[in-house]
Amino acid sequence: MSTVVRLPLSASPRPRRAETPAPRLALLGTGVVGSAFLARCERLRREGAPVPRFAWLSNSRALQSCAADPLEALALVRAAPPRSGVWAPWVEAEGLRPGDIVVDATASDSVAGWHSEWLSRGVHVVTANKLGNGGDLARAQAIAEARAAGGARYGDAATVGAGLPVLRTIRELVAGGDRIRAIEGVLSGSLAWLLDRYDDSRPFSDLVREARALGYTEPDPRIDLSGDDVRRKLLILARAAGVPLEAHQVKVDSLLPAALAAAAAEDADARLAALDAPLRERFVHAHRSGMRLRFVARFDADGAEVGLRALPPAHPLCAGHGTDNRVAIASCRYAEQPLVIQGPGAGAEVTAAGLLDDVLAIVRG
Repeated sequence: MSTVVRLPLSASPRPRRAETPAPRLALLGTGVVGSAFLARCERLRREGAPVPRFAWLSNSRALQSCAADPLEALALVRAAPPRSGVWAPWVEAEGLRPGDIVVDATASDSVAGWHSEWLSRGVHVVTANKLGNGGDLARAQAIAEARAAGGARYGDAATVGAGLPVLRTIRELVAGGDRIRAIEGVLSGSLAWLLDRYDDSRPFSDLVREARALGYTEPDPRIDLSGDDVRRKLLILARAAGVPLEAHQVKVDSLLPAALAAAAAEDADARLAALDAPLRERFVHAHRSGMRLRFVARFDADGAEVGLRALPPAHPLCAGHGTDNRVAIASCRYAEQPLVIQGPGAGAEVTAAGLLDDVLAIVRG
């Protein structure tokens, strides 16, 4: 016969496990992407989405607590005067707790240098800043090591393709035992738009100014035209595929003539016409051969390169339109025909959506 043992009514209850504090958001960068991200968060929160509250937000001039309305805090930091202190305002911010989420909507090298520090403290990082995994290889390796040590997550989907499922796909293929043999893609939404529109009916420099006015390029479009931004994206893709590519190993064929590249910022717009003759020559040569111009990044066993290429219309990278990014992945699994991922690759709204997707993935755990 079994014996039932009853605990006395006075037995102490099992102590409750301390509840983990709800994660908070800290936003760095209040430009077009950061502002779009904050507005998207507030809109979805009103609709009942589990979006964390903002602890504070900051730019290079000021930091503002978000105890009240984050939109009011945004207006305050954007209106703040230039800062003269040695340290950026976010360095002096209230301490972040493990489980909080830093959202880096900047293009700052110094902010990217903090990614591994935050991760090692157990603070998650979500970023559109390509200078983390797309900077020096040592920095990318430090980020990977800090993720493992701190148990925090690193959301970088917005660094390539404005949140298209490119990085996730590559990492899942590798994790499943596939081997990436080559990746090539149109990785710049601004350059995709420029070359899709260019038909020699108007100067290329006019299109550059139009793209800048639409917000497709950086305020100084030479950043886009140089190819450096595309190189960073290629480094991110290669490293996600398990290839420890160094920046100096990527050959870059810049669209910038030397005089335009060297011009002072205030003189750059007046010198944009230097783009016209070289682009027209390459367009005419490609057009006569029935080819189309695309600015392509590629790496394979033979090396890595970024630059303008003339491709046949049936090529996988010629199917996109407007600001579309298009990435072709060749692997052991996709040996006969590459896996192609395509979608909008420029614009504050799609980039902000990519950032928020990573935030919500962290919240879901």
